[in-house]
Amino acid sequence: MKNIIKIGVLAVTLGMFAACHVTKSYKKPAPVNTQLFRDYTSADTNSIAKLHWNEIFTDTLLQKLIAEGISHNINLQTAYSVTRQAQAYYNQSKLAYYPGIDANAGFTSSGSSNAAAANVSNSHQYSTGLTASWEADIWGKLKSAKKAQLASLLQSSANARAVQTSLVADIANNYYYLMALDRQLLITEQSVKNWQTTVDVMKDLKNADVVTGAAVVQSEASKYAVKVTIPDLKQSIWQTENIINLLLARVPGPVARAKIDDQKPITMLNLGIPAQMLANRPDVLAAEYGFRNAYELTNVARTYFYPSLTLTGSGGYSSYVSFFGVGSLVGNLAAGLTQPIFNKGANKTRLQVAKEQQQQALLNFQYTVLSAGQDVSNALMSYQAAGEKATTRVSQLDNLEKSVDYTQQLVRYGSANYTEVLTAQQSLLAAQLNSVNDRLQQLQAIVYLYRSLGGGWQ
Repeated sequence: MKNIIKIGVLAVTLGMFAACHVTKSYKKPAPVNTQLFRDYTSADTNSIAKLHWNEIFTDTLLQKLIAEGISHNINLQTAYSVTRQAQAYYNQSKLAYYPGIDANAGFTSSGSSNAAAANVSNSHQYSTGLTASWEADIWGKLKSAKKAQLASLLQSSANARAVQTSLVADIANNYYYLMALDRQLLITEQSVKNWQTTVDVMKDLKNADVVTGAAVVQSEASKYAVKVTIPDLKQSIWQTENIINLLLARVPGPVARAKIDDQKPITMLNLGIPAQMLANRPDVLAAEYGFRNAYELTNVARTYFYPSLTLTGSGGYSSYVSFFGVGSLVGNLAAGLTQPIFNKGANKTRLQVAKEQQQQALLNFQYTVLSAGQDVSNALMSYQAAGEKATTRVSQLDNLEKSVDYTQQLVRYGSANYTEVLTAQQSLLAAQLNSVNDRLQQLQAIVYLYRSLGGGWQ
Protein backbone atom coordinates (compact mmCIF):
# COMPACT_ATOMS: atom_id res chain seq x y z
CA MET A 1 0.00 0.00 0.00
CA LYS A 2 2.84 2.37 0.80
CA ASN A 3 4.36 1.63 -2.60
CA ILE A 4 1.10 2.51 -4.32
CA ILE A 5 0.94 5.85 -2.51
CA LYS A 6 4.55 6.58 -3.43
CA ILE A 7 3.86 5.80 -7.07
CA GLY A 8 0.82 8.07 -7.05
CA VAL A 9 2.68 10.96 -5.42
CA LEU A 10 5.62 10.57 -7.82
CA ALA A 11 3.32 10.46 -10.84
CA VAL A 12 1.44 13.57 -9.74
CA THR A 13 4.68 15.44 -9.08
CA LEU A 14 6.12 14.54 -12.46
CA GLY A 15 2.80 15.39 -14.07
CA MET A 16 2.82 18.89 -12.63
CA PHE A 17 6.02 19.60 -14.54
CA ALA A 18 4.93 17.79 -17.67
CA ALA A 19 1.47 19.39 -17.80
CA CYS A 20 2.90 22.77 -18.72
CA HIS A 21 4.23 21.23 -21.92
CA VAL A 22 1.03 19.35 -22.75
CA THR A 23 -1.48 22.19 -22.27
CA LYS A 24 -0.92 25.76 -23.41
CA SER A 25 -1.70 28.98 -21.56
CA TYR A 26 -4.61 30.96 -22.94
CA LYS A 27 -3.94 34.25 -24.72
CA LYS A 28 -6.72 36.67 -25.57
CA PRO A 29 -7.10 37.08 -29.35
CA ALA A 30 -6.31 40.46 -30.84
CA PRO A 31 -8.80 42.15 -33.21
CA VAL A 32 -7.81 42.27 -36.85
CA ASN A 33 -7.83 46.09 -36.75
CA THR A 34 -7.94 48.66 -33.96
CA GLN A 35 -9.34 51.45 -36.18
CA LEU A 36 -12.86 50.13 -36.02
CA PHE A 37 -14.76 53.42 -36.26
CA ARG A 38 -14.74 54.83 -39.78
CA ASP A 39 -13.48 58.42 -40.06
CA TYR A 40 -13.49 58.78 -36.29
CA THR A 41 -10.46 59.13 -34.04
CA SER A 42 -10.60 60.17 -30.42
CA ALA A 43 -8.62 59.65 -27.26
CA ASP A 44 -11.64 60.53 -25.12
CA THR A 45 -12.46 57.56 -22.91
CA ASN A 46 -15.97 58.80 -22.17
CA SER A 47 -18.61 56.70 -23.90
CA ILE A 48 -22.39 56.76 -23.84
CA ALA A 49 -22.24 52.97 -23.45
CA LYS A 50 -21.24 53.53 -19.82
CA LEU A 51 -24.48 55.36 -19.12
CA HIS A 52 -27.45 53.53 -17.65
CA TRP A 53 -30.32 53.17 -20.09
CA ASN A 54 -32.53 55.54 -18.09
CA GLU A 55 -29.92 58.26 -18.65
CA ILE A 56 -30.17 57.77 -22.41
CA PHE A 57 -33.96 57.44 -22.54
CA THR A 58 -35.39 60.17 -20.35
CA ASP A 59 -39.04 59.74 -21.37
CA THR A 60 -40.68 58.40 -18.19
CA LEU A 61 -43.24 56.35 -20.13
CA LEU A 62 -40.46 54.72 -22.13
CA GLN A 63 -38.50 54.05 -18.94
CA LYS A 64 -41.47 52.18 -17.50
CA LEU A 65 -41.77 50.07 -20.63
CA ILE A 66 -38.07 49.18 -20.61
CA ALA A 67 -38.11 48.28 -16.91
CA GLU A 68 -41.15 46.06 -17.46
CA GLY A 69 -39.49 44.41 -20.45
CA ILE A 70 -36.33 43.60 -18.49
CA SER A 71 -38.46 42.02 -15.76
CA HIS A 72 -40.79 39.98 -17.95
CA ASN A 73 -39.38 39.48 -21.45
CA ILE A 74 -39.51 35.76 -22.27
CA ASN A 75 -36.32 35.64 -24.37
CA LEU A 76 -34.38 37.34 -21.59
CA GLN A 77 -35.75 34.91 -19.00
CA THR A 78 -34.71 32.06 -21.27
CA ALA A 79 -31.20 33.50 -21.53
CA TYR A 80 -30.99 33.67 -17.74
CA SER A 81 -32.04 30.02 -17.58
CA VAL A 82 -29.20 29.09 -19.95
CA THR A 83 -26.78 30.98 -17.70
CA ARG A 84 -27.98 29.07 -14.65
CA GLN A 85 -27.46 25.80 -16.52
CA ALA A 86 -23.91 26.85 -17.39
CA GLN A 87 -23.33 27.73 -13.73
CA ALA A 88 -24.43 24.24 -12.71
CA TYR A 89 -22.01 22.62 -15.17
CA TYR A 90 -19.19 24.84 -13.94
CA ASN A 91 -19.91 23.91 -10.32
CA GLN A 92 -19.82 20.27 -11.34
CA SER A 93 -16.46 20.70 -13.09
CA LYS A 94 -14.90 21.95 -9.83
CA LEU A 95 -15.85 18.68 -8.14
CA ALA A 96 -13.89 16.63 -10.68
CA TYR A 97 -10.77 16.97 -8.51
CA TYR A 98 -12.41 14.96 -5.74
CA PRO A 99 -12.75 11.17 -5.68
CA GLY A 100 -16.01 9.51 -6.60
CA ILE A 101 -17.49 7.47 -3.76
CA ASP A 102 -20.12 4.74 -4.10
CA ALA A 103 -21.86 2.75 -1.39
CA ASN A 104 -22.90 -0.83 -2.00
CA ALA A 105 -24.61 -3.69 -0.24
CA GLY A 106 -24.90 -7.29 -1.38
CA PHE A 107 -26.41 -10.63 -0.54
CA THR A 108 -25.20 -13.96 -1.94
CA SER A 109 -26.88 -17.31 -1.41
CA SER A 110 -25.27 -20.58 -2.45
CA GLY A 111 -26.07 -24.26 -1.85
CA SER A 112 -25.03 -27.81 -2.70
CA SER A 113 -26.60 -31.25 -2.43
CA ASN A 114 -25.32 -34.82 -2.05
CA ALA A 115 -27.78 -37.29 -3.57
CA ALA A 116 -26.16 -40.33 -1.97
CA ALA A 117 -26.25 -38.88 1.48
CA ALA A 118 -29.54 -37.05 0.91
CA ASN A 119 -27.86 -33.99 2.31
CA VAL A 120 -28.40 -30.35 1.31
CA SER A 121 -26.21 -27.48 2.54
CA ASN A 122 -26.84 -23.73 2.08
CA SER A 123 -24.72 -20.69 2.89
CA HIS A 124 -25.53 -16.96 2.84
CA GLN A 125 -23.07 -14.08 2.60
CA TYR A 126 -23.91 -10.46 3.49
CA SER A 127 -21.64 -7.54 2.55
CA THR A 128 -21.62 -3.75 2.76
CA GLY A 129 -18.92 -1.32 1.74
CA LEU A 130 -17.65 1.85 0.13
CA THR A 131 -15.67 2.24 -3.10
CA ALA A 132 -13.68 5.35 -3.98
CA SER A 133 -11.96 6.20 -7.26
CA TRP A 134 -9.75 9.21 -7.93
CA GLU A 135 -8.10 10.30 -11.18
CA ALA A 136 -4.89 12.29 -10.80
CA ASP A 137 -4.87 15.39 -13.01
CA ILE A 138 -1.37 14.72 -14.27
CA TRP A 139 -1.59 16.43 -17.64
CA GLY A 140 -4.04 19.18 -16.75
CA LYS A 141 -7.12 17.59 -18.35
CA LEU A 142 -9.43 18.34 -15.43
CA LYS A 143 -8.01 21.83 -15.01
CA SER A 144 -8.52 22.66 -18.69
CA ALA A 145 -12.03 21.19 -18.60
CA LYS A 146 -12.88 23.43 -15.66
CA LYS A 147 -11.52 26.46 -17.51
CA ALA A 148 -13.60 25.51 -20.53
CA GLN A 149 -16.73 25.34 -18.38
CA LEU A 150 -15.90 28.72 -16.85
CA ALA A 151 -15.57 30.20 -20.33
CA SER A 152 -18.91 28.65 -21.25
CA LEU A 153 -20.48 30.22 -18.16
CA LEU A 154 -19.04 33.63 -18.99
CA GLN A 155 -20.19 33.26 -22.59
CA SER A 156 -23.77 32.46 -21.58
CA SER A 157 -23.74 35.40 -19.17
CA ALA A 158 -22.52 37.70 -21.95
CA ASN A 159 -25.19 36.30 -24.25
CA ALA A 160 -27.84 37.17 -21.65
CA ARG A 161 -26.49 40.72 -21.50
CA ALA A 162 -26.61 40.87 -25.30
CA VAL A 163 -30.27 39.83 -25.19
CA GLN A 164 -30.98 42.65 -22.73
CA THR A 165 -29.10 45.16 -24.88
CA SER A 166 -31.18 44.18 -27.90
CA LEU A 167 -34.36 44.20 -25.82
CA VAL A 168 -33.79 47.75 -24.57
CA ALA A 169 -33.06 48.89 -28.13
CA ASP A 170 -36.09 47.09 -29.59
CA ILE A 171 -38.46 48.62 -27.04
CA ALA A 172 -37.05 52.11 -27.61
CA ASN A 173 -37.09 51.78 -31.41
CA ASN A 174 -40.68 50.58 -31.52
CA TYR A 175 -41.73 53.25 -29.02
CA TYR A 176 -40.24 55.99 -31.20
CA TYR A 177 -41.75 54.40 -34.32
CA LEU A 178 -45.14 54.33 -32.63
CA MET A 179 -44.94 58.04 -31.84
CA ALA A 180 -43.85 58.78 -35.40
CA LEU A 181 -46.89 56.90 -36.72
CA ASP A 182 -49.10 58.91 -34.37
CA ARG A 183 -47.66 62.12 -35.74
CA GLN A 184 -47.98 61.00 -39.36
CA LEU A 185 -51.59 59.97 -38.76
CA LEU A 186 -52.34 63.40 -37.30
CA ILE A 187 -50.69 65.12 -40.27
CA THR A 188 -52.56 62.93 -42.74
CA GLU A 189 -55.94 63.53 -41.09
CA GLN A 190 -55.29 67.27 -41.11
CA SER A 191 -54.24 67.04 -44.74
CA VAL A 192 -57.55 65.38 -45.63
CA LYS A 193 -59.34 68.36 -44.08
CA ASN A 194 -57.14 70.74 -46.06
CA TRP A 195 -57.89 68.82 -49.26
CA GLN A 196 -61.60 69.10 -48.54
CA THR A 197 -61.15 72.84 -48.31
CA THR A 198 -59.42 72.77 -51.68
CA VAL A 199 -62.29 70.75 -53.16
CA ASP A 200 -64.79 73.31 -51.87
CA VAL A 201 -62.72 76.14 -53.34
CA MET A 202 -62.52 74.36 -56.70
CA LYS A 203 -66.29 73.93 -56.72
CA ASP A 204 -66.77 77.64 -56.06
CA LEU A 205 -64.28 78.50 -58.80
CA LYS A 206 -66.04 76.17 -61.22
CA ASN A 207 -69.36 77.87 -60.49
CA ALA A 208 -67.59 81.14 -61.24
CA ASP A 209 -66.22 79.65 -64.51
CA VAL A 210 -62.64 80.13 -63.32
CA VAL A 211 -61.82 76.39 -63.52
CA THR A 212 -63.42 73.43 -65.24
CA GLY A 213 -65.05 70.34 -63.78
CA ALA A 214 -61.73 68.51 -64.21
CA ALA A 215 -60.26 70.62 -61.43
CA VAL A 216 -63.04 69.55 -59.06
CA VAL A 217 -62.79 65.82 -59.72
CA GLN A 218 -58.99 65.91 -59.70
CA SER A 219 -58.92 67.65 -56.33
CA GLU A 220 -61.41 65.13 -54.95
CA ALA A 221 -59.30 62.24 -56.28
CA SER A 222 -56.23 63.72 -54.60
CA LYS A 223 -58.17 63.99 -51.33
CA TYR A 224 -59.13 60.31 -51.48
CA ALA A 225 -55.54 59.37 -52.36
CA VAL A 226 -54.49 60.87 -49.04
CA LYS A 227 -57.44 59.49 -47.11
CA VAL A 228 -56.83 55.93 -48.27
CA THR A 229 -53.45 55.90 -46.44
CA ILE A 230 -55.12 56.41 -43.05
CA PRO A 231 -56.19 52.75 -42.57
CA ASP A 232 -52.61 51.62 -43.28
CA LEU A 233 -51.27 54.03 -40.67
CA LYS A 234 -53.80 52.81 -38.12
CA GLN A 235 -52.88 49.21 -38.90
CA SER A 236 -49.18 49.98 -38.42
CA ILE A 237 -49.96 51.63 -35.08
CA TRP A 238 -51.97 48.59 -34.02
CA GLN A 239 -49.22 46.16 -35.02
CA THR A 240 -46.45 48.22 -33.39
CA GLU A 241 -48.38 48.30 -30.12
CA ASN A 242 -48.66 44.52 -30.32
CA ILE A 243 -44.91 44.21 -30.95
CA ILE A 244 -44.16 46.24 -27.83
CA ASN A 245 -46.62 44.18 -25.79
CA LEU A 246 -44.94 40.98 -26.96
CA LEU A 247 -41.54 42.33 -25.90
CA LEU A 248 -43.06 43.04 -22.49
CA ALA A 249 -44.74 39.59 -22.32
CA ARG A 250 -48.14 41.30 -22.32
CA VAL A 251 -51.30 40.39 -24.17
CA PRO A 252 -52.12 42.72 -27.11
CA GLY A 253 -53.45 46.11 -26.09
CA PRO A 254 -52.85 49.87 -26.23
CA VAL A 255 -49.48 51.32 -25.19
CA ALA A 256 -49.18 54.61 -23.35
CA ARG A 257 -46.76 57.00 -25.06
CA ALA A 258 -45.81 60.64 -25.36
CA LYS A 259 -45.48 62.76 -28.52
CA ILE A 260 -42.47 62.58 -30.79
CA ASP A 261 -42.12 66.37 -30.83
CA ASP A 262 -41.59 66.32 -27.05
CA GLN A 263 -38.62 63.97 -27.20
CA LYS A 264 -35.30 65.45 -26.15
CA PRO A 265 -32.53 63.11 -27.35
CA ILE A 266 -29.10 63.11 -25.78
CA THR A 267 -26.71 65.37 -27.67
CA MET A 268 -23.29 64.35 -26.30
CA LEU A 269 -22.66 61.25 -28.41
CA ASN A 270 -19.25 60.25 -27.11
CA LEU A 271 -18.08 56.99 -28.63
CA GLY A 272 -14.97 56.47 -26.54
CA ILE A 273 -12.18 54.36 -28.00
CA PRO A 274 -12.67 51.05 -29.85
CA ALA A 275 -11.02 49.07 -27.04
CA GLN A 276 -13.86 50.13 -24.75
CA MET A 277 -16.42 48.75 -27.16
CA LEU A 278 -14.56 45.43 -27.25
CA ALA A 279 -14.66 45.28 -23.46
CA ASN A 280 -18.26 46.43 -23.13
CA ARG A 281 -20.21 44.99 -26.06
CA PRO A 282 -21.79 41.70 -24.90
CA ASP A 283 -21.70 39.86 -28.23
CA VAL A 284 -17.99 40.62 -28.63
CA LEU A 285 -17.35 39.33 -25.11
CA ALA A 286 -19.43 36.24 -25.84
CA ALA A 287 -17.41 35.57 -29.00
CA GLU A 288 -14.16 35.95 -27.06
CA TYR A 289 -15.36 33.56 -24.34
CA GLY A 290 -16.43 31.15 -27.07
CA PHE A 291 -12.86 31.18 -28.38
CA ARG A 292 -11.56 30.67 -24.84
CA ASN A 293 -13.83 27.67 -24.39
CA ALA A 294 -12.61 26.12 -27.67
CA TYR A 295 -9.00 26.85 -26.69
CA GLU A 296 -9.31 24.97 -23.40
CA LEU A 297 -11.14 22.07 -25.05
CA THR A 298 -8.18 21.77 -27.41
CA ASN A 299 -5.98 21.45 -24.32
CA VAL A 300 -8.26 18.70 -23.07
CA ALA A 301 -7.94 16.89 -26.42
CA ARG A 302 -4.13 16.97 -26.12
CA THR A 303 -4.18 15.20 -22.75
CA TYR A 304 -5.83 12.09 -24.22
CA PHE A 305 -2.50 11.14 -25.82
CA TYR A 306 -0.90 10.66 -22.40
CA PRO A 307 -1.38 8.02 -19.67
CA SER A 308 -3.94 8.50 -16.95
CA LEU A 309 -3.41 7.49 -13.34
CA THR A 310 -6.38 6.24 -11.34
CA LEU A 311 -6.32 5.31 -7.65
CA THR A 312 -9.11 3.02 -6.46
CA GLY A 313 -9.83 2.00 -2.92
CA SER A 314 -12.60 -0.03 -1.33
CA GLY A 315 -13.49 -1.10 2.16
CA GLY A 316 -16.40 -2.80 3.83
CA TYR A 317 -17.84 -5.48 6.01
CA SER A 318 -18.63 -9.11 5.18
CA SER A 319 -20.62 -11.64 7.23
CA TYR A 320 -22.06 -15.12 6.71
CA VAL A 321 -24.70 -14.63 9.39
CA SER A 322 -26.49 -11.32 8.68
CA PHE A 323 -25.77 -7.70 7.90
CA PHE A 324 -25.43 -7.13 11.64
CA GLY A 325 -23.91 -10.44 12.62
CA VAL A 326 -20.32 -11.36 13.40
CA GLY A 327 -18.14 -10.83 10.36
CA SER A 328 -14.91 -9.30 9.16
CA LEU A 329 -13.66 -6.03 7.67
CA VAL A 330 -12.21 -6.15 4.17
CA GLY A 331 -10.42 -3.53 2.10
CA ASN A 332 -8.06 -2.97 -0.83
CA LEU A 333 -6.22 -0.13 -2.60
CA ALA A 334 -5.12 -0.22 -6.23
CA ALA A 335 -3.39 2.09 -8.66
CA GLY A 336 -3.90 1.87 -12.41
CA LEU A 337 -1.90 3.56 -15.17
CA THR A 338 -3.54 3.55 -18.61
CA GLN A 339 -1.62 4.55 -21.74
CA PRO A 340 -3.53 4.71 -25.04
CA ILE A 341 -1.78 2.75 -27.79
CA PHE A 342 -4.32 2.27 -30.56
CA ASN A 343 -7.91 3.49 -30.34
CA LYS A 344 -8.80 3.68 -34.05
CA GLY A 345 -7.64 7.28 -34.44
CA ALA A 346 -10.10 8.66 -31.87
CA ASN A 347 -7.54 10.81 -30.07
CA LYS A 348 -6.05 12.18 -33.28
CA THR A 349 -9.48 13.00 -34.65
CA ARG A 350 -10.54 14.61 -31.36
CA LEU A 351 -7.52 16.92 -31.41
CA GLN A 352 -7.89 17.78 -35.09
CA VAL A 353 -11.57 18.67 -34.67
CA ALA A 354 -10.81 20.68 -31.51
CA LYS A 355 -8.19 22.72 -33.36
CA GLU A 356 -10.60 23.43 -36.21
CA GLN A 357 -13.30 24.47 -33.76
CA GLN A 358 -10.79 26.74 -32.06
CA GLN A 359 -9.93 28.36 -35.39
CA GLN A 360 -13.62 28.69 -36.19
CA ALA A 361 -14.21 30.42 -32.84
CA LEU A 362 -11.32 32.79 -33.58
CA LEU A 363 -12.78 33.70 -36.97
CA ASN A 364 -16.16 34.26 -35.34
CA PHE A 365 -14.56 36.62 -32.82
CA GLN A 366 -12.82 38.60 -35.56
CA TYR A 367 -16.01 38.85 -37.60
CA THR A 368 -18.00 39.96 -34.55
CA VAL A 369 -15.47 42.72 -33.85
CA LEU A 370 -15.57 43.96 -37.45
CA SER A 371 -19.36 43.81 -37.46
CA ALA A 372 -19.46 45.82 -34.23
CA GLY A 373 -17.27 48.52 -35.75
CA GLN A 374 -19.55 48.63 -38.79
CA ASP A 375 -22.63 49.00 -36.56
CA VAL A 376 -21.10 51.97 -34.75
CA SER A 377 -20.03 53.66 -37.99
CA ASN A 378 -23.44 53.16 -39.60
CA ALA A 379 -25.32 54.44 -36.54
CA LEU A 380 -23.13 57.53 -36.30
CA MET A 381 -23.57 58.31 -39.99
CA SER A 382 -27.33 57.80 -39.71
CA TYR A 383 -27.49 60.30 -36.87
CA GLN A 384 -25.42 62.85 -38.77
CA ALA A 385 -27.48 62.40 -41.94
CA ALA A 386 -30.75 62.82 -40.02
CA GLY A 387 -29.45 66.05 -38.49
CA GLU A 388 -28.43 67.45 -41.86
CA LYS A 389 -31.77 66.49 -43.43
CA ALA A 390 -33.69 68.08 -40.57
CA THR A 391 -31.94 71.41 -41.15
CA THR A 392 -32.68 71.33 -44.88
CA ARG A 393 -36.20 70.07 -44.30
CA VAL A 394 -37.10 73.19 -42.32
CA SER A 395 -36.33 75.36 -45.34
CA GLN A 396 -38.19 72.99 -47.64
CA LEU A 397 -41.32 73.06 -45.48
CA ASP A 398 -41.23 76.85 -45.22
CA ASN A 399 -41.08 77.23 -48.99
CA LEU A 400 -43.72 74.59 -49.68
CA GLU A 401 -46.16 76.22 -47.26
CA LYS A 402 -45.65 79.51 -49.10
CA SER A 403 -46.06 77.71 -52.43
CA VAL A 404 -49.45 76.32 -51.37
CA ASP A 405 -50.63 79.77 -50.25
CA TYR A 406 -49.39 81.48 -53.42
CA THR A 407 -50.87 78.97 -55.86
CA GLN A 408 -54.22 79.00 -54.07
CA GLN A 409 -54.35 82.77 -54.38
CA LEU A 410 -53.23 82.76 -58.01
CA VAL A 411 -55.73 80.14 -59.10
CA ARG A 412 -58.56 82.29 -57.77
CA TYR A 413 -57.56 85.02 -60.20
CA GLY A 414 -56.89 82.65 -63.07
CA SER A 415 -53.14 83.28 -62.96
CA ALA A 416 -52.28 79.67 -62.11
CA ASN A 417 -53.44 76.23 -63.21
CA TYR A 418 -55.31 74.05 -60.68
CA THR A 419 -52.69 71.32 -61.12
CA GLU A 420 -50.12 73.66 -59.56
CA VAL A 421 -52.27 73.82 -56.42
CA LEU A 422 -52.58 70.04 -56.27
CA THR A 423 -48.86 69.54 -56.84
CA ALA A 424 -47.95 72.06 -54.15
CA GLN A 425 -50.23 70.41 -51.60
CA GLN A 426 -48.96 66.92 -52.43
CA SER A 427 -45.37 68.09 -52.10
CA LEU A 428 -46.13 69.72 -48.76
CA LEU A 429 -47.71 66.56 -47.37
CA ALA A 430 -44.77 64.43 -48.50
CA ALA A 431 -42.32 66.84 -46.89
CA GLN A 432 -44.29 66.87 -43.63
CA LEU A 433 -44.31 63.08 -43.47
CA ASN A 434 -40.61 62.95 -44.34
CA SER A 435 -39.93 65.48 -41.61
CA VAL A 436 -41.36 63.02 -39.11
CA ASN A 437 -39.15 60.30 -40.61
CA ASP A 438 -36.12 62.55 -40.17
CA ARG A 439 -36.95 62.97 -36.51
CA LEU A 440 -37.50 59.23 -36.15
CA GLN A 441 -34.19 58.47 -37.87
CA GLN A 442 -32.35 60.75 -35.47
CA LEU A 443 -33.93 59.15 -32.40
CA GLN A 444 -33.40 55.60 -33.64
CA ALA A 445 -29.80 56.37 -34.63
CA ILE A 446 -29.09 57.19 -30.99
CA VAL A 447 -30.64 53.86 -30.01
CA TYR A 448 -28.54 51.99 -32.58
CA LEU A 449 -25.39 53.80 -31.50
CA TYR A 450 -26.03 53.05 -27.83
CA ARG A 451 -26.60 49.38 -28.60
CA SER A 452 -23.65 49.19 -31.00
CA LEU A 453 -21.31 50.45 -28.28
CA GLY A 454 -22.59 47.82 -25.86
CA GLY A 455 -24.93 49.93 -23.74
CA GLY A 456 -28.19 48.84 -22.19
CA TRP A 457 -27.23 45.90 -19.98
CA GLN A 458 -25.90 47.83 -16.99
